Amino acid sequence: MPEAVIVSALRTPIGTVRKGTLRDTTAFELADHIVAAAAKGHDTADIDDVILGEGLYGGGVIARHAAITAGLTSVPGMAVNRHCAASLAAVQNASASIMAGMDRLVIAGGVNSASTSPQSLMRNGENWEPWLSPTHPNREDAPNKDMSITVGWNAAVKAGVSREEMDAWALRSHQVAIKAIDDGKFVDEIVPIETPHGLFSVDEHPRRDTSMEKLASLKVLHPEIEGFSITAGNASGGNDAAAALTIASSNLGLPALATVKSWASTGIDPALTGLSPVDAIPKALARAGMSIADVDLFEINEAFAAQCVAVIKMLELDADRVNIYGSGCSLGHPVAATGARMLTTLVHELRRRGGGVGVASMCAGGGIGSAVVIEVQAP
Repeated sequence: MPEAVIVSALRTPIGTVRKGTLRDTTAFELADHIVAAAAKGHDTADIDDVILGEGLYGGGVIARHAAITAGLTSVPGMAVNRHCAASLAAVQNASASIMAGMDRLVIAGGVNSASTSPQSLMRNGENWEPWLSPTHPNREDAPNKDMSITVGWNAAVKAGVSREEMDAWALRSHQVAIKAIDDGKFVDEIVPIETPHGLFSVDEHPRRDTSMEKLASLKVLHPEIEGFSITAGNASGGNDAAAALTIASSNLGLPALATVKSWASTGIDPALTGLSPVDAIPKALARAGMSIADVDLFEINEAFAAQCVAVIKMLELDADRVNIYGSGCSLGHPVAATGARMLTTLVHELRRRGGGVGVASMCAGGGIGSAVVIEVQAP
């Protein structure tokens, strides 16, 4: 059985929703750009498929649009929607097809444009109201339109995460992201994109002026809930971006950046969505014959700082090995692209370190958990 190897890992810079540089760049344009970059250097006839996660679009298939634009007319394209874990699912699907011998070269990732996503309406009696497809049935303890409760607060309560711990993690996220930008850590993974507002090449969401005092001064999102500690400051932002990895069969003999070792997706009660990586990470590692002790770096999404800190506590992870260059609270959370972005960052950082094992894991709406294990061989 061939291995699934990553031969390129690229992403766009991450924009801030509605006021950032990508505010007038559609998901289709982002997808077209990143797929063309991922396909560069490969013969069109060798690319079997393009699989892209998409969370805010419906009806069409962005991956097919991007394939045609990149000149890959013979490539079918597939849209994947697993909420926040959509682009991880795209990589998992691509790797599975390659390991099964069905495909040999697949571009997989995700795209998100919160700034330009179409708005849906549903009729309620004689009125029309904004509508977003829910990921689980609505319950009082798990409202399906409020992730601050199902992902952030419930996880914080379960794991005993304080407001101070949330704010401290959010601050750390901004600080390490800014340092990474200043040190050029993202240069190799970012493909600059031309926009109506100029060439965009640097993540714009992290804040240089964030402090514990500023974070502590922010109002909580639900003051009516006793002890509620989630604020805009310790939550992720709304963001736009695209990311794609080119996955190849090891039989092709292409220079490999990393190997996809295993993956797992799990389900948990929707009220505890933020804790889903607690199940997904050990399950994925076990499938690779590994344990947490074998992992050099973790990327765990920061939909809310509380959720990330809760996972670290419950799995007893070394926090210094988690999100070393920031994540959702700082870089941002372009929902359907975040998983592929995290894998991209892992690939490049592990190569800088001369090899190692990395895990990217996400919680996703409705109690979904997902994780992917990769390994970079020492030279």
